[in-house]
Amino acid sequence: MSQYVQVQVAVDDRAKAAELAESAIRARLAACAQIVGPVTSVYRWKGEVETAEEYLLIIKTTRERSGELTEHIRRAHPYETPEILRLPVEGGLDAYLRWIDEETWREPEGDPARPPGVT
Repeated sequence: MSQYVQVQVAVDDRAKAAELAESAIRARLAACAQIVGPVTSVYRWKGEVETAEEYLLIIKTTRERSGELTEHIRRAHPYETPEILRLPVEGGLDAYLRWIDEETWREPEGDPARPPGVT
């Protein structure tokens, strides 16, 4: 299982996308979030085919923090059933992956140990 994941989230408002991204970064639940869009989404919802303009967030984090990130997004997301997908990262530049570790590090209670590369 991959140690790193990308979490994909769609939202209908650019400002809300930016707010979700910033709040996740500030909470150290993610190292980076990119906002892509607008994109056109076509989907079936409650028996009807819908088309909507949305913004896609691509959020980088660790598998360990991804559950907390998912819950953070779910609580703040305006949709009844938001798209929150967790996709494994199967590789990447070692320095970048270490950076994700550093930016999402949360010191466990009573354990001052830091991940490799964190000062």
